[in-house]
Amino acid sequence: MREITIGQYIPGNSIVHRLDPRTKIIITLVYMILLFILNNFEGYLFPVGFILLASVLSGISLRYMVKGLRPLIVIIVLTFILNIFMIKGTVLYQIGPFDVTYEGLYQGSFMAIRLVLLIVGTSLLTLTTSPIALTDGIERLLSPAKKIGVPAHELAMMMTIALRFIPTLLEETDKIMKAQMARGADFESGNIIRRAKNMVPLLVPLFISAFRRADDLAMAMEARCYRGGENRSRMKELRMSSLDFITYIVFLIIVLGGIASRFIW
Repeated sequence: MREITIGQYIPGNSIVHRLDPRTKIIITLVYMILLFILNNFEGYLFPVGFILLASVLSGISLRYMVKGLRPLIVIIVLTFILNIFMIKGTVLYQIGPFDVTYEGLYQGSFMAIRLVLLIVGTSLLTLTTSPIALTDGIERLLSPAKKIGVPAHELAMMMTIALRFIPTLLEETDKIMKAQMARGADFESGNIIRRAKNMVPLLVPLFISAFRRADDLAMAMEARCYRGGENRSRMKELRMSSLDFITYIVFLIIVLGGIASRFIW
């Protein structure tokens, strides 16, 4: 659980860290859309190249980002297996009543790689953007919706707090598990159903801890006279630089190359 990278922030002064948060949010959204547009393995060379380039420029090792996949490996493997057995086509192997098809193997591998790239790519956003900058970036992007009554600042604040609390709640879960294991609780033996039932006692203290943290956060915000985004000033105003425009151009080339791969291969 401690290896989940989504929601964590690593301070730094790299090129990626210095980018405007709006640039990183927009690029992340377009990157996610691109992954679902691409329909072949050759096209995924462009997102892979983008991840490698971003890893080098951010100073965050690719090994650290891939480490965040370990807690989600069950979902990735399950997606791969389901696609193998559920998609009909040319039969390669037969395992009891189930057929392993070429089309299922291809689609399963494709979907597993898509999930890996999706998780690694989106984790870069939180790893290189502070919660305050992320809040300001989301709020500025949602600001045009204020004209129709959308509470842009409140939505941005809620989304940022939710992301920031992911590693906090996972750390709290780990502490509760260790405390209960010290008292004789067993979370590792038995089949999947039994292990799932053994996890139920974790929910009550975890929910209590989450509500306590939420109450403490609300009291801290009230003590600092927080009243939402109305008439709120900022110490640092967001401004696009030449570095942001260069990043847009480079990423646009990657996107166009990925889209062109749909028609070339």
